[in-house]
Amino acid sequence: MFYQKGHSIIANEVTVEKGINLNFSAHIHNSFEIIIATSGKMEATVAGKKYIISGNECVFVFPNQLHEIKTEIHSEYVVLIFSPQLVMTYTKKVENYVPKSNKFYLDCLDIDKIRGLDNNTTIFEIKGLLYSICGSFDKNASYIEFKDDKHKLLFKIFNFVAENYKENCSLYELANEIDYNYSYLSQHFSKFTGISYTEYVNRFRIDEACRLLTQTNCTVLDIAHECGFDCLRSFNRSFKSIIGSSPSEYRQQKAAN
Repeated sequence: MFYQKGHSIIANEVTVEKGINLNFSAHIHNSFEIIIATSGKMEATVAGKKYIISGNECVFVFPNQLHEIKTEIHSEYVVLIFSPQLVMTYTKKVENYVPKSNKFYLDCLDIDKIRGLDNNTTIFEIKGLLYSICGSFDKNASYIEFKDDKHKLLFKIFNFVAENYKENCSLYELANEIDYNYSYLSQHFSKFTGISYTEYVNRFRIDEACRLLTQTNCTVLDIAHECGFDCLRSFNRSFKSIIGSSPSEYRQQKAAN
């Protein structure tokens, strides 16, 4: 999960993800996102603020807010991502604003309804649930004006990686593409994401590799090339460093779940 250009472009887009031990690096997208810790504990950082969530606690991430999640020991989670167009009345109310605190609590009934969203759920049921959640959050929320000037450059960087990760997308190539100083880009990116540009590119590529390993029958070698790795050895080394297992082991583990 990284910078997701596609979210919010489709008016009725909703994504529900469930799993264990959620970790993802700093990223931005144009959707609302609700991250729920249903068991264990996670550290969520949203726009530079750190929150510890557990026991059905959540963070409600607004569009264009930089955020990341870490699990140190164990977590079980539900993530709900949805287009602002699905809750236009609320979207208009909070336009140009973000919450002072992104943390809140959802009861088990709402979480069960989120888990139950599928292709058979009508648009009216979806909107009803989303408005109910937004209303619960809004009831106790305070807002401040959102100024995203410092994130405009991050958008350019994330967008460049998303469009060029299959090829050479080095920091030098990025600097030439968007006409910025190489050293400034490196420092700016590290300051606002907490990781280096090179590490981000590797994580982006491995994230895409994980998707291909679980959703396709492509060989590990083909996936390595598809994700921008020149050789299988480099791919295996990067994959194990980030995921903790080899690509083949990861595919087997996911198939068994």
